[in-house]
Amino acid sequence: MATHNDLGRWGEDIAADYLQHKGYTLLERDWKSGHRDLDIIAQDGCFVVFVEVKTRQNRMFTDPELAVNYQKIRNLRQAANHYIKYRRINLDVRFDIVTIIGTIGSTPEIEHIEDAF
Repeated sequence: MATHNDLGRWGEDIAADYLQHKGYTLLERDWKSGHRDLDIIAQDGCFVVFVEVKTRQNRMFTDPELAVNYQKIRNLRQAANHYIKYRRINLDVRFDIVTIIGTIGSTPEIEHIEDAF
């Protein structure tokens, strides 16, 4: 597997642990809807939360949350809509972003942006 794939998987594992420690219940990871995917789907109280995880080794070029652009948001919303219909979800919905900065084996910097869009 490519190094960037390893880093991404590591970041998603860190984000999943972080959310569970905050009391979220994980429902799904890497849920696919055609070519679109949802990194983490969790429940936080009365919300189903669709979490986009962005992992970077550093902030040298840009902040990772800036990679969630208009096209990415549109794809996330379409995939979430499919998930809601498929699972017959009847809860409020929220979209969060979790950014992970660091390298495998290091202590990462974690930022959680609730209700990001």
